[in-house]
Amino acid sequence: MGEKIKNELKAIKFNGSQLIETVDVAAIEFPLTVYVDGEEFATIVCSPTDLEQLVIGFLASEGIIRVKGDIDMLEVDEVRGFAYVELKVKQSINKEYYSKRMIGSCCGKSRQFYFHNDARTAKTVMSRQKISIAQCFALMSEMQESSQDFQQTGGVHNAALCTVSGLLISYSDVGRHNALDKLYGHCLHHNIPLRDKVVVFSGRISSEVVLKIAKIGAGILISKSAPTTLGIDLAADLGITVVGFVRNNQLNIYSHPERIIEAEHLNIYNEKEPSN
Repeated sequence: MGEKIKNELKAIKFNGSQLIETVDVAAIEFPLTVYVDGEEFATIVCSPTDLEQLVIGFLASEGIIRVKGDIDMLEVDEVRGFAYVELKVKQSINKEYYSKRMIGSCCGKSRQFYFHNDARTAKTVMSRQKISIAQCFALMSEMQESSQDFQQTGGVHNAALCTVSGLLISYSDVGRHNALDKLYGHCLHHNIPLRDKVVVFSGRISSEVVLKIAKIGAGILISKSAPTTLGIDLAADLGITVVGFVRNNQLNIYSHPERIIEAEHLNIYNEKEPSN
């Protein structure tokens, strides 16, 4: 897998005192065009690994499928960069639903920012799983240590599915959304129950990332990176515990602290005040 996600290239490096010729290792970007029932649906710029999982997770995240069994045929042409999907039940895919925002009537809450497909597929998470601060640090460390691709290139994101006591599976990709879609595809392919699981992530906690976590169904998201305001609004609305900046023995809890053992008595919400 590692050889397919990175490649060597020549570079000139300044080492602090002089310029030297060197060989660097860079992450590979690969365009994969997905066809659904003979119609071009999307092109994903990704790392050329675990492409079946990526396609399954992407289609589920977009609301095209709900379970892997909705797919009648999936064929990936890695040489030419195409994925062909045939659904068991043919459907008319209105691409506007996958690019147009839906303005809802949720009293100013974050759900008004959903796209049409998000409104159909993102559900409130009801997980009662709890985790300690020490376990948050341990899971982040385990994910980072397991990613040789990141250590060698610095150019990929990682997403890992975990229990509170350890890492189960991890995926890497040049796109942070793709890494999550690969994880989602793996879960669908193997029918993994998710309410008691934790997602550990390397990327920024944006609204799109939180929506993917809601679709996956995990109640706890841990990231070494920063959140956005809309991402936290959505997490509070969708019942997701978001822990960010998990590094250097520090972290921030942004939503639903009741799942963090040491903070379960605290009450913080980042929902906006209703407008008059």
